[in-house]
Amino acid sequence: MADFITVTDDLGREIQIPFPPQRIISAVPSTTEFLFDLELDDKVISRTRFCRYPENKIERLPNIGGTKNLHADKIKLLNPDLILANEEENNKAQIEALMELYPVYVSKVRNFEDALSNILKTGKITDSEPKAFEIANNIRSEFAKLPKRDQKIKVLYLIWKNPYMCVAKDTFINSMMEMCGFENIIEESEERYPILNEEQIKDLNPELVLLSSEPFPFSDVNKAEFQKILPNAKIELVDGEMFSWYESHLQKASKYFSSLINKIQL
Repeated sequence: MADFITVTDDLGREIQIPFPPQRIISAVPSTTEFLFDLELDDKVISRTRFCRYPENKIERLPNIGGTKNLHADKIKLLNPDLILANEEENNKAQIEALMELYPVYVSKVRNFEDALSNILKTGKITDSEPKAFEIANNIRSEFAKLPKRDQKIKVLYLIWKNPYMCVAKDTFINSMMEMCGFENIIEESEERYPILNEEQIKDLNPELVLLSSEPFPFSDVNKAEFQKILPNAKIELVDGEMFSWYESHLQKASKYFSSLINKIQL
């Protein structure tokens, strides 16, 4: 008979999980990568359409759909004993339906400390705490080495086009901006991802615009468009994974941010 542990997820829900879980589904691409970095290869039983890493391992796994369009019938066939989801990445109604059938642990990550806490909590519920501690300690020590700026740069970070959608302060991306010494030009907002028009962007007059590679894949064409809108601003294309993937991918992010900080001289 399987042992169980009772844990509380980031929504405050108490969940009973078979321990250690043997059949884990991740509904979040960054979490899928993290589970492999926790050396749980034989426990991960699926991938989403957007999972990318590790390339040589995820291709063998069945596809359960997009992060906001999960295929419940495929999940039923896989019969997981743990599903890892995220309050922002996944569709609320879909996740709530899965909660009726399976242990679903939902994370809520809004800043750097949340991310480190989530790494440790995931390590605990998957019986891989030593590796989780190693990853979290490595991330903290590497981020402590980021170059420090004397003066913060006022930055607009965009994630979508048609309409233009940016990032406000109560977001993990904003936390990564702060770690880089960037000041989000978007003040406190009811919307975590406000929509802006061209005139509003001009009025904000940021010193730096960061165009993310995801979810909208901004390109050099878009960079040129923004340079016309904001002729005095510096426009940079950035890797959205580095700003928004909140688990073991952060081990790669620190070097990327160091390079970005040194590149941007304003």
